[in-house]
Amino acid sequence: MKLNLLLALAIPIAFCAQKNSVADTLGNYPNAYSSGSANIKPFDNSSRMFRDWSVSVGGGGAFMHSADVNSFYDGKVDFGWNAYGSLDKQISHTFGLSLLYQTGKTNQKALLPGAAGVAAGVATAYTKYHQVSVLGDINFSNLMRRTDNHSPYRWALHGYGGVGLQAYNTLLLDNDMSRWSTTPNRIPIEIDQKLGFDSFFFQVGTGVKYNASKLIDIEARAMYIFSGDDSFDGGGYARNSRPPYNAIKSGSSDNMFSVNLGLSFKLGKYDTHLAWFDPLQNINNRIYVLDHAATDFVVCEKGDLDNDGVCDDWDRQLGTPAGARVDGAGVALDMDLDGVIDLYDKCVTVPGPVENNGCPINVNPK
Repeated sequence: MKLNLLLALAIPIAFCAQKNSVADTLGNYPNAYSSGSANIKPFDNSSRMFRDWSVSVGGGGAFMHSADVNSFYDGKVDFGWNAYGSLDKQISHTFGLSLLYQTGKTNQKALLPGAAGVAAGVATAYTKYHQVSVLGDINFSNLMRRTDNHSPYRWALHGYGGVGLQAYNTLLLDNDMSRWSTTPNRIPIEIDQKLGFDSFFFQVGTGVKYNASKLIDIEARAMYIFSGDDSFDGGGYARNSRPPYNAIKSGSSDNMFSVNLGLSFKLGKYDTHLAWFDPLQNINNRIYVLDHAATDFVVCEKGDLDNDGVCDDWDRQLGTPAGARVDGAGVALDMDLDGVIDLYDKCVTVPGPVENNGCPINVNPK
């Protein structure tokens, strides 16, 4: 019984599956795998409507923040630099992905507490870094844009978040234990971190893009990097290292941020990039145009010379007498088919000769 029931269910499914496969391989639309609309195309590059690839480059300042050895010391800022390049793929009008490479250098200072600080003085350090990451891009302007906003779409707010790996080299010098010296135990604090899974970090940020042309976007971008590494600022390998720069502040993650100005070069042959297209607004605009379009019907382009109500474009009898009733082709009506049109027929329902005004011979027309 169970086997029969299984066969009863499986056989129709097998036949339908075969039918669907045949429909799909024929390449005809609509088919079993389409939405039922005839206005669809194969899923390949020929069906694209927008640019969706771009290359971005930029640069600006970089600063060590929330670290033991900091870029912000004694009310002053030690500026560093940052540069980036990325290959960007727009997945939808609200989301994209980037393969990002960043490099730069931060400069920072610190002072040990107590007598150690008096002996060492203000320490100076730098961090040179290289980072490779995957970055997600959310287009907040497309996500929150009102569909009835008809203003030019030239500015967009973006949010970023991603993960990556980094390699860095740090150097810290002071006047005591970590100065350049041949004296034993007086060597600089220097760290050389190789690129690997132990250098994992994540980052978030935001940016404002301006659609300068169909080929170029201009962007101001700020990124914050959580290193998860207490050695990233150059203070040493651990909190108990000597000199104890890593013990100045609590926490085990030295973070940095960058502020950059960059350009995005949009690749492809289409006029519009997907990041600058909102399908909901496009649909609303089309509805608006249709609702406010002036109704302009051109009737009787060639006129109606005989004024019978039938345009000359399809009037089969262009010289219909004035006042005669006509059919849809503009031919004068003759109800009794006696050759006398109803306009002149004195006996409309009874056939008769023309000489008697369309009435039978034995009937006198009125």
